Amino acid sequence: MATEEELFASVDALLAEEPQLPPPAERARLREAAGITQARLAQALKTTTQTVKNYENGRSEPKSPRLEAYQRLLNGWAAKYPAPGTVPAAEPRPEPVPETTFTSPAAAEAETRTTGPVEAPGVQSVQTVQTAQRSAPAVARPATSSPRPAVKKTAKPALDPRFPHGPLAVLDGDGSAYGVDGIVLDCPAATVPELVEWTLKESGLGAPKLHRNGKDADPLIVLTAAAAVKLGLPERLEGHEQRRSLRLPEDHPVVKQVAKARWKLTQRGFGPWARIYRPAQAGQRQCVQLAVLSWDALDTRSWPGVEEMEPADIARVLGVYAQRVITPRGSTAVSGLELMTTLRPPTRAVQDRTTGNWVSGHTPGSLGTEPMDPAPPEATAEHPVVVNSGWTGGFLDEEAYQWVRDVDLLTGDEVSLPWAVGLDLNTAFLAAAARLTVGLSGPDHFHHPQFNPKIPGSWLVDLSPVELDPRLPSPFTPSGQRPQGPAWYQTHTVAYAQELGYNVRPIQAYLRRETGAYLDPWHDRLRTAYVDTLADLGVHKDLTDTEFLAAMERHKQADPGLVAVLAAVKATVKGGVGKLRERPQGRHYKDGDRWPALERPTWRPDIRAAVISKARVNMHRKMLKMAEFTGLYPLAVLSDCVVYPSPGRSALDFLPYSASGKPIPGAFRLGPTPGLAKVEGVQEMAWAVDLMEQGLNPARHIKGDGHDARFDEGE
Repeated sequence: MATEEELFASVDALLAEEPQLPPPAERARLREAAGITQARLAQALKTTTQTVKNYENGRSEPKSPRLEAYQRLLNGWAAKYPAPGTVPAAEPRPEPVPETTFTSPAAAEAETRTTGPVEAPGVQSVQTVQTAQRSAPAVARPATSSPRPAVKKTAKPALDPRFPHGPLAVLDGDGSAYGVDGIVLDCPAATVPELVEWTLKESGLGAPKLHRNGKDADPLIVLTAAAAVKLGLPERLEGHEQRRSLRLPEDHPVVKQVAKARWKLTQRGFGPWARIYRPAQAGQRQCVQLAVLSWDALDTRSWPGVEEMEPADIARVLGVYAQRVITPRGSTAVSGLELMTTLRPPTRAVQDRTTGNWVSGHTPGSLGTEPMDPAPPEATAEHPVVVNSGWTGGFLDEEAYQWVRDVDLLTGDEVSLPWAVGLDLNTAFLAAAARLTVGLSGPDHFHHPQFNPKIPGSWLVDLSPVELDPRLPSPFTPSGQRPQGPAWYQTHTVAYAQELGYNVRPIQAYLRRETGAYLDPWHDRLRTAYVDTLADLGVHKDLTDTEFLAAMERHKQADPGLVAVLAAVKATVKGGVGKLRERPQGRHYKDGDRWPALERPTWRPDIRAAVISKARVNMHRKMLKMAEFTGLYPLAVLSDCVVYPSPGRSALDFLPYSASGKPIPGAFRLGPTPGLAKVEGVQEMAWAVDLMEQGLNPARHIKGDGHDARFDEGE
């Protein structure tokens, strides 16, 4: 008979063995519950984001000492965020399959009702369909769309039993609702109120919150033209107003049906993106988002080719976007702004120390719940702050580049080169948002302050004395022209003048005392979405520069659906930044009146200015390094696209490389990640010079298809 000491010694020996981690899916759940991005976790573990992804999808396991650190972190999270109805416990190191480990009995029962054997994508077994028929009115059946191309699978979060059928569905005229992963649901609804009831009670659609203090995503139903007509909606929504303001009149039968059924519409009414809701009951939201395809809900510039796809393929495209970015809530610009607040919820539950009750409190690092007026130079000319104060002191002009070099500054050697090559920076605004410190509190006014590059704000300073090569655009103005006297600049612009050796002496400043990296989670999620989608199209970071250029030439032929997702991700970045300074819309607006966007805490023109200022400075820094290393100067710049004269058609013919063949740090570099460059287009040098002589910008037309590099930058 073993003694107590012997048993304890045996147990201690087991505890001393290599730490055991929870299943990969549970690791991802714990991290998401803590509101930590994969990038932040990678930084804490002193590793790469891809390695963290591998930990969470079972492709690899950490080694000591990172193993012990990772286990300690997971144990701490497990204590704070246990799985519903369970007490987390250490388990043997698992194979990367079961996602039901650490699931409560109720969740397990729900999964039994909604899932079946593992099968090929887009196909469900007869057993699964029969089970769904017995247990839920929303009947799942196999999709009938064409087979989906093979796509690299990203790690999926553990199945949420509340939303077994994914975040959205595309409803066709025959009552088929096409969801993600090839599922098809039978929708019996004949009216919009019936559709809303079915969606909330029977469809199993929705998505879990992206932040522990946030809210679950409302289910999205996308209506084809046939489905819209079947529900009593017009096939097209016509009118003379701007497309974004089109809506059904209040006396339309469908609007009356919605009101009669005691559902509500938001102030935007019933337009291409209609939100139908009832006030929350017992903390449960009752809201469905509708998108009407034939009313141009999906802008063709943001979602190229999607309008021509079959419903099952549309569901796949939107499902990938929902998984990697957010369930669409409107245009990509609206979704980009929504993603900011989803990842940085303004409020959280806090305990009142006096009463012990849980109340709503501010979330540190968020923008809060109340709108904030900007400083006068950060506002627009029609803003009430400007009109009511009579402000005449000038405004920030932090915009993207629109510059063409004076043709008189072209040299004979440059003109004799045969080609003009356009380089485009990948998601330049997203790269600028990385680790960007912005103001979180209101602006305070200062006279003759000492410049501090770490304080976000607006500075009145004279940068006209800064001498630069005229063959480069000025880094201080979007036109690229040299400043004329004092003007207002964002912190990054002034800091760059200091970096160039100028003694900065501000005259005035509007600065913010409370600061933070508000856009960090937004940046991390969109960066991962961009990189992963591009990798699915065959363009990844392990390619050589030659292979990268070849892959970019053919990536748009690989998978039209993922090409649309990639375009939507890019539009989400630019549109989201633009929404931070949304201007008034409509013919009846008068200067000095408040417009709806001003009531959002995210109406923050100073944050928009910070992103664009940093992006423009980054572009100038690279052009300066290019001139230093190669002696080449740009012909023109438009936002994130720059055109260079080149002896050959390839970017490899003029980009700087070291003797060992590695790209020179600081200059333009090719690659698939945000901030690195790709080729935008190639034209003959004579073509570029001809445009310059006409006063036109070659960067705008270098692609040769009417492309505008400033698309959806955002107002």
